[in-house]
Amino acid sequence: MNISGSAIRKGLIGIMLAASLAACAATFDNHGYVPPPENLAEVNIGDSREAVAEAVGTPGIAGVMRDEAWFYTAYRVRNYAYRAPEVIERQIIAVSFDAGGRVSNIEEFGLQDGNIVQLSRRVTTSSVREVSFLAQILSNFGRINVADALAN
Repeated sequence: MNISGSAIRKGLIGIMLAASLAACAATFDNHGYVPPPENLAEVNIGDSREAVAEAVGTPGIAGVMRDEAWFYTAYRVRNYAYRAPEVIERQIIAVSFDAGGRVSNIEEFGLQDGNIVQLSRRVTTSSVREVSFLAQILSNFGRINVADALAN
């Protein structure tokens, strides 16, 4: 069986084309945990924290536990090789507790419920003068008391 050089080149070009297309494909990452609806249905208004923990568990690392509420969060992120990651799905379950530690409310939030927070790009000016390293060293010579330095 004789394979010509052009057949090998065509095969290599095909492999390189397939590899480059695969590199541009999106990858998806799932993070967090939200209890399934059937488990969440077991939680009722007035239940204790212990009953909630038994029915759906406590929030993991991705969730938040506070005295007034437990937040279960899950989100899905789409990654492209050359683009910034993008959150495409988000689900948050908030179980609120009253002062006695009983469930007072259960809410569900999605990606559409979130607000975009604009970060401020203000820069605080510094009160430090720009002085060269040599000027800083020379300015300290008048402040050093040699007798005190040698006495220690």
